[in-house]
Amino acid sequence: MIQWRSAVVVATRSSWAGAREYAAQLASGETVRALGYLDVVGELAPGTRVLLNTTALERGLGTGGLAIIVAAPDDLPEPVPDVRSVPGHLVKARYTPSQTMVLGVDEQDSEHHGVLEDADDLAALPVVVAALHSALPALIAGIRETDPSLRVAYVMTDGGALPIDFSRTVAALRKAGWLAASITVGQAHGGDLEAVNVHTGLLAARHVVAADLVVVAQGPGNLGTGTRWGFSGTSAGEAVNAAGVLRGRPVCALRVSQADPRERHRGLSHHSSTAYGRIALVQADVPVPLLPGPVGDRVREQAHALCAGSDGRLTPHEVGCDGLGEALRGTPVRLSTMGRGYDDDRASFLASAVAGRFAARLLHSDLGR
Repeated sequence: MIQWRSAVVVATRSSWAGAREYAAQLASGETVRALGYLDVVGELAPGTRVLLNTTALERGLGTGGLAIIVAAPDDLPEPVPDVRSVPGHLVKARYTPSQTMVLGVDEQDSEHHGVLEDADDLAALPVVVAALHSALPALIAGIRETDPSLRVAYVMTDGGALPIDFSRTVAALRKAGWLAASITVGQAHGGDLEAVNVHTGLLAARHVVAADLVVVAQGPGNLGTGTRWGFSGTSAGEAVNAAGVLRGRPVCALRVSQADPRERHRGLSHHSSTAYGRIALVQADVPVPLLPGPVGDRVREQAHALCAGSDGRLTPHEVGCDGLGEALRGTPVRLSTMGRGYDDDRASFLASAVAGRFAARLLHSDLGR
């Protein structure tokens, strides 16, 4: 179902990259937060009438929990005179009312098609895979603490938000120069480059972006049902497989928490043990954070048990956290995972930073290429 509402834009609350958050007044007089994408509805002035999708907002959901501006019926963007002349024919969010057409980095109209047509090898490129979008800045902080000159590409899968413009994190990391490029794959769209799937996204990171390291994670808005298999982070295991098949070097960033109220996510999250222990089927490295205190003991025990039960596929590497706290406090974005900041759940961010540190060190040691 979709809950439709008509509203009027009152003011712009905030803006970043290709998105704007507005205050919009419903017919009832209630004012709600409404998200508009520039490439969909353009820039909207106060007084503009808009059509909203308020389904997730009215249900009180975290995933999708905003009013989304579908259109400004009285102020539509100018149509393209001849849409057939626009390069690119990849349709994303396919067969939905908001489907969009983009130029794929690997399609025939792309200048990079020749490079990617027969590309089949990542040449041991380190590919760090994470379950949550919130791990991205912490991962890159760990990479940069080791070597700030490394070119990092982000491959965003479609398990969470589909438009990358929803992510304030990516916008801030690009602005700060922490990301060389973003690549949206599957149904996700809006990256610096668009690709059909994780495989072509990884190959583009290697052969087009010339990245030294790649981070793969879903967009904002992790989905979970509290069941063993019902969560969008299963895509992490699939990304590990893609990196391995293409002869990259998969690195599994562990989802860890010392503060999550749900027991299944305390210490090592069952999302990591399922994605890496059951779904990933190739050789991969597992950086194990040397966290202090009981939580550190618990995570080390769980991580080693995960690797021991993998029939030799997963190799644990204990990595110290010294110096990473300062690196995390220096990120250009506010660290937040499930509503918790760095001081609320240090283990979560340190585990991600450790994975970044390990991956960067691969390029500076005999463990790497």
